[in-house]
Amino acid sequence: MLATQSGLPLVPAPYATLGATLGIGEQEVIDRLQAMQERGVIRRIGAVPNHYALGWRANGMTVWDVDDDVVDALGLRIGALPFVSHCYRRPRHLPSWRYNLFAMVHARTHEDALPLIDAIRARLGDACRGHDVLWSTRILKKTGLRWPGTTPSDKTP
Repeated sequence: MLATQSGLPLVPAPYATLGATLGIGEQEVIDRLQAMQERGVIRRIGAVPNHYALGWRANGMTVWDVDDDVVDALGLRIGALPFVSHCYRRPRHLPSWRYNLFAMVHARTHEDALPLIDAIRARLGDACRGHDVLWSTRILKKTGLRWPGTTPSDKTP
Protein backbone atom coordinates (compact mmCIF):
# COMPACT_ATOMS: atom_id res chain seq x y z
CA MET A 1 0.00 0.00 0.00
CA LEU A 2 2.83 2.41 0.77
CA ALA A 3 4.20 2.04 -2.74
CA THR A 4 0.90 3.31 -4.17
CA GLN A 5 0.06 6.13 -1.76
CA SER A 6 1.44 8.75 -4.14
CA GLY A 7 -0.41 7.21 -7.06
CA LEU A 8 0.28 4.63 -9.71
CA PRO A 9 3.04 5.21 -12.25
CA LEU A 10 1.76 6.98 -15.37
CA VAL A 11 2.92 4.29 -17.79
CA PRO A 12 1.08 1.83 -20.09
CA ALA A 13 1.43 -1.05 -17.57
CA PRO A 14 1.43 0.53 -14.10
CA TYR A 15 0.91 -2.71 -12.17
CA ALA A 16 3.82 -4.39 -13.97
CA THR A 17 6.04 -1.37 -13.30
CA LEU A 18 5.05 -1.35 -9.64
CA GLY A 19 5.65 -5.10 -9.43
CA ALA A 20 9.13 -4.75 -10.94
CA THR A 21 9.97 -2.13 -8.31
CA LEU A 22 8.72 -4.41 -5.55
CA GLY A 23 10.19 -7.63 -6.92
CA ILE A 24 6.80 -9.29 -7.54
CA GLY A 25 4.71 -9.99 -10.62
CA GLU A 26 2.04 -7.79 -12.13
CA GLN A 27 -0.76 -10.21 -11.21
CA GLU A 28 0.39 -10.34 -7.58
CA VAL A 29 0.20 -6.54 -7.40
CA ILE A 30 -3.33 -6.66 -8.82
CA ASP A 31 -4.34 -9.47 -6.44
CA ARG A 32 -2.97 -7.63 -3.40
CA LEU A 33 -4.73 -4.39 -4.30
CA GLN A 34 -7.98 -6.25 -4.94
CA ALA A 35 -7.69 -8.03 -1.57
CA MET A 36 -7.15 -4.67 0.15
CA GLN A 37 -10.28 -3.32 -1.55
CA GLU A 38 -12.29 -6.35 -0.46
CA ARG A 39 -11.11 -5.89 3.15
CA GLY A 40 -11.97 -2.18 3.04
CA VAL A 41 -8.35 -1.10 3.52
CA ILE A 42 -8.63 0.95 0.33
CA ARG A 43 -11.89 2.14 -1.17
CA ARG A 44 -11.06 2.58 -4.81
CA ILE A 45 -8.43 3.05 -7.44
CA GLY A 46 -9.17 5.87 -9.84
CA ALA A 47 -7.89 8.87 -11.70
CA VAL A 48 -8.04 12.30 -10.06
CA PRO A 49 -8.17 14.72 -12.98
CA ASN A 50 -7.39 18.40 -12.82
CA HIS A 51 -10.75 19.67 -14.07
CA TYR A 52 -9.39 23.16 -14.74
CA ALA A 53 -6.65 21.77 -17.01
CA LEU A 54 -9.35 19.86 -18.92
CA GLY A 55 -11.32 23.07 -19.49
CA TRP A 56 -13.98 22.36 -16.86
CA ARG A 57 -13.96 25.67 -15.00
CA ALA A 58 -17.47 25.60 -13.50
CA ASN A 59 -17.02 23.12 -10.68
CA GLY A 60 -19.82 23.26 -8.17
CA MET A 61 -20.61 21.32 -5.04
CA THR A 62 -24.39 21.21 -5.05
CA VAL A 63 -25.83 20.97 -1.56
CA TRP A 64 -29.35 19.74 -0.96
CA ASP A 65 -31.79 19.76 1.95
CA VAL A 66 -33.65 16.48 1.52
CA ASP A 67 -35.83 14.38 3.76
CA ASP A 68 -33.59 12.30 6.06
CA ASP A 69 -35.83 9.26 5.57
CA VAL A 70 -34.91 9.04 1.87
CA VAL A 71 -31.47 10.72 1.68
CA ASP A 72 -29.56 7.44 1.25
CA ALA A 73 -31.76 6.19 -1.58
CA LEU A 74 -31.69 9.57 -3.27
CA GLY A 75 -27.92 9.78 -2.87
CA LEU A 76 -27.56 6.50 -4.76
CA ARG A 77 -29.73 7.86 -7.59
CA ILE A 78 -27.85 11.17 -7.78
CA GLY A 79 -24.43 9.53 -7.51
CA ALA A 80 -25.28 7.34 -10.51
CA LEU A 81 -25.78 10.33 -12.79
CA PRO A 82 -22.99 10.49 -15.38
CA PHE A 83 -22.20 14.14 -14.67
CA VAL A 84 -21.87 13.74 -10.88
CA SER A 85 -18.28 12.95 -9.91
CA HIS A 86 -19.05 12.24 -6.26
CA CYS A 87 -22.06 12.29 -4.01
CA TYR A 88 -22.34 11.81 -0.28
CA ARG A 89 -24.40 12.44 2.84
CA ARG A 90 -23.22 14.90 5.50
CA PRO A 91 -24.74 15.87 8.83
CA ARG A 92 -26.78 19.02 9.12
CA HIS A 93 -25.57 21.79 11.42
CA LEU A 94 -28.78 23.57 12.30
CA PRO A 95 -29.74 26.30 12.32
CA SER A 96 -26.99 27.64 10.05
CA TRP A 97 -26.48 24.66 7.70
CA ARG A 98 -29.52 22.64 6.69
CA TYR A 99 -28.01 20.64 3.80
CA ASN A 100 -27.46 16.89 4.11
CA LEU A 101 -26.79 15.68 0.54
CA PHE A 102 -23.79 16.83 -1.50
CA ALA A 103 -23.16 16.20 -5.22
CA MET A 104 -20.23 17.56 -7.25
CA VAL A 105 -20.81 18.63 -10.86
CA HIS A 106 -18.29 19.85 -13.43
CA ALA A 107 -18.96 21.87 -16.58
CA ARG A 108 -17.12 24.23 -18.87
CA THR A 109 -19.22 27.25 -17.81
CA HIS A 110 -21.76 28.09 -15.13
CA GLU A 111 -24.39 28.25 -17.87
CA ASP A 112 -23.50 24.68 -18.89
CA ALA A 113 -23.75 23.54 -15.27
CA LEU A 114 -27.23 24.93 -14.63
CA PRO A 115 -29.12 22.22 -16.60
CA LEU A 116 -27.15 19.57 -14.71
CA ILE A 117 -28.19 21.10 -11.40
CA ASP A 118 -31.78 21.29 -12.65
CA ALA A 119 -31.61 17.59 -13.53
CA ILE A 120 -30.53 16.76 -9.97
CA ARG A 121 -33.35 18.91 -8.61
CA ALA A 122 -35.88 17.10 -10.81
CA ARG A 123 -34.59 13.69 -9.71
CA LEU A 124 -34.93 14.66 -6.03
CA GLY A 125 -38.58 15.62 -6.54
CA ASP A 126 -40.71 16.51 -3.53
CA ALA A 127 -38.06 15.26 -1.09
CA CYS A 128 -36.00 18.38 -1.84
CA ARG A 129 -36.69 21.35 0.41
CA GLY A 130 -33.89 23.60 -0.86
CA HIS A 131 -30.43 23.72 -2.34
CA ASP A 132 -27.41 25.87 -3.08
CA VAL A 133 -24.24 25.61 -5.16
CA LEU A 134 -20.77 26.20 -3.75
CA TRP A 135 -18.70 27.12 -6.81
CA SER A 136 -14.98 26.36 -6.74
CA THR A 137 -12.83 29.46 -6.89
CA ARG A 138 -9.42 27.78 -6.80
CA ILE A 139 -7.79 24.37 -7.10
CA LEU A 140 -7.04 22.54 -3.88
CA LYS A 141 -4.27 19.98 -3.79
CA LYS A 142 -5.82 16.52 -3.81
CA THR A 143 -3.95 13.74 -2.08
CA GLY A 144 -4.91 10.46 -0.53
CA LEU A 145 -4.13 9.18 2.92
CA ARG A 146 -0.46 9.31 3.88
CA TRP A 147 0.79 6.91 6.55
CA PRO A 148 2.73 8.79 9.26
CA GLY A 149 6.49 8.43 9.01
CA THR A 150 6.43 7.17 5.43
CA THR A 151 7.65 8.59 2.18
CA PRO A 152 6.55 7.86 -1.38
CA SER A 153 9.80 5.92 -1.88
CA ASP A 154 8.79 3.22 0.61
CA LYS A 155 8.34 0.02 -1.38
CA THR A 156 5.81 -2.11 0.51
CA PRO A 157 2.40 -2.46 -1.21
